[in-house]
Amino acid sequence: MNITYNDKTDLLYIRLDDRRQEVINKRVTEDIVLDIGENDRIIGIEILDASKHITLDRLLPVKYEVSKT
Repeated sequence: MNITYNDKTDLLYIRLDDRRQEVINKRVTEDIVLDIGENDRIIGIEILDASKHITLDRLLPVKYEVSKT
């Protein structure tokens, strides 16, 4: 599992499966998009406007990367 946060776009992405595969995006709410992969499994979770929904400090002890690009 990888967690990445882009502070410029305020986007948090949680990648549950690192295998390369085709995914279908399914919007669950205005701010949450699921990446659905093989066998209808959730591969990733994208949270838009993440700072409104999650305090990054609460994700600890899980390590996360802050992307500056």
